[in-house]
Amino acid sequence: MFRRASRLFLSFVMLMTGMAAGVGVTAGTAHADSCYTWNRSLSQGSSGSDVTQLQIRVAGWVTSGERLAYDGQYGARTAAAVKKFQAAYGLGADGIAGPATFGKIYALQDADCTPVHFGYAELNRCNSDWSGGAVSAATAKSNALRTMWKLEAMRHALGDVPITVSSGFRSRACNDAVGGSATSRHLYGDAADLVGSPSLCRLAQQSRTHGFSEILGPGYPGHNDHTHVAFDPSPYWSAPTCGI
Repeated sequence: MFRRASRLFLSFVMLMTGMAAGVGVTAGTAHADSCYTWNRSLSQGSSGSDVTQLQIRVAGWVTSGERLAYDGQYGARTAAAVKKFQAAYGLGADGIAGPATFGKIYALQDADCTPVHFGYAELNRCNSDWSGGAVSAATAKSNALRTMWKLEAMRHALGDVPITVSSGFRSRACNDAVGGSATSRHLYGDAADLVGSPSLCRLAQQSRTHGFSEILGPGYPGHNDHTHVAFDPSPYWSAPTCGI
């Protein structure tokens, strides 16, 4: 909390300094975010790594069954996700990512780029270096970050209620120890098992509109005590008790 407050105060100081000097305020000049700072407004037709960074943060704001690509191309789907993000946080929903949109993102993320309500430790209770899975340690950690931003979107859509993650990334050794499938998405770092409140069925139902392509919950073998969400190239949903 102190870190976020300090960053917001710094942003305010920079904004006032720029105004006093007669400098035009654009995305990036009004903020000095310790994670990532956008230096231009983005809209349909934009491309580049800054678009990819935006896509990571809005990929949880999609329609049922949709998955937003992290391709650095600001197309119609990215614009639609930005609109949903903007509407969810009370911003003008025009699909253009400018200072107001980036300002909200800055307020929602910590210095390590994780969303404020989730962290790497929560998504990895297996080891400290993200090694031993089905992908490189860097890829597993990157996948976990993308999962956290989807969970942040789902948390907000549910009314900002806490969501508890009981299991995230697993090395092959950790996966074997808990009897996980040899093809588990946990080995890729993009899976999360959710427990507690809201109900498991509510979590399974809500996750359909936040970019998760693999959803397993109550009624599916071995999943009566948690809801599993992941980003699987081959989409599969099954939570029969929940009507999925």
